[in-house]
Amino acid sequence: MKKLRYFCETGLVATAAWLLPRLPRALILAMARAIGAIACRLDRRGRKTALENLKAALGVQGPKAEALARGSYQNFARTFLDLFWSARLNRDNWPEFVTIHHGAQDAEARAREVGALWVTPHFGNFELASLFWGFRDFQFTVVAQDFKNPALTGIFKRLREHSGHTVITQQGAMLRLMKTLKRRGHAALLTDLNVEPGRTAAAIDCFGLKTCVTTLHVQLARRLGLAIIPGVCLPLPDGRYEVHIFEAIEPRPEQSDRVVAQQVWDHFERAILDRPDGWLWMYKHWRYQPALGRNPAYPAYAKVSGAFLKLLEEQA
Repeated sequence: MKKLRYFCETGLVATAAWLLPRLPRALILAMARAIGAIACRLDRRGRKTALENLKAALGVQGPKAEALARGSYQNFARTFLDLFWSARLNRDNWPEFVTIHHGAQDAEARAREVGALWVTPHFGNFELASLFWGFRDFQFTVVAQDFKNPALTGIFKRLREHSGHTVITQQGAMLRLMKTLKRRGHAALLTDLNVEPGRTAAAIDCFGLKTCVTTLHVQLARRLGLAIIPGVCLPLPDGRYEVHIFEAIEPRPEQSDRVVAQQVWDHFERAILDRPDGWLWMYKHWRYQPALGRNPAYPAYAKVSGAFLKLLEEQA
């Protein structure tokens, strides 16, 4: 049964990879809106999580929250349809589809010489953000989670490496990233998802709530003397994108990993507040309660974690 399911999955995804680059841009956008709206309606569990998150983080409920949740699904659908469609992009035509707003031009010039860590959240089109930079001759080493179906991993790896990147698995990623960065290379990371409390984690403030995120980017930048360059890729209604690159952040000796991770996140939070439908609200961003007992400010799925409480205590 598993082999049959994998065969069907691979056939569907391979067909999408062949077909979508051949479709008009307007049709891709219409498909994203329709697929996202349908997914929002059918995915009851994910929609419930999104509505809980919107209430906890933004104080939004009712029709406005429903609209933002639907927009989040539609943005996610557009992100992955555009990943398939991006086979149309090349070194000649990619500037037609994006405008870049720079807050770190000096840092980019330095990054070309010594390397850098480029970070973004699951917001806007995080897939095309990476591809655009590849066409600008920044070849990233990108960490991506493997699919259970190896054939799907291969298809997505080919799509993500289209502009010259190298996609690696999570296993042994720290060592491979360090080798790349020591060779004056570049690494790209998504830094907004929950991780288990531990040595490469920090508790930061996220929309006024505590959450546990990775500090891998901070530790790598600190060890190797490199800059962290955060940015986001915003979808526009006409099918184009705007990339916003923020200040370059270099960890100082007196700063803790938590402080630097917070500094990075604060850029993302401001961007999300401007375009709240662009973030992945259906993900459980606040898995851990910050104290014993039920805190009504947190989503219902948040649980007490001894390890998280210990991390908060150590940071305090």
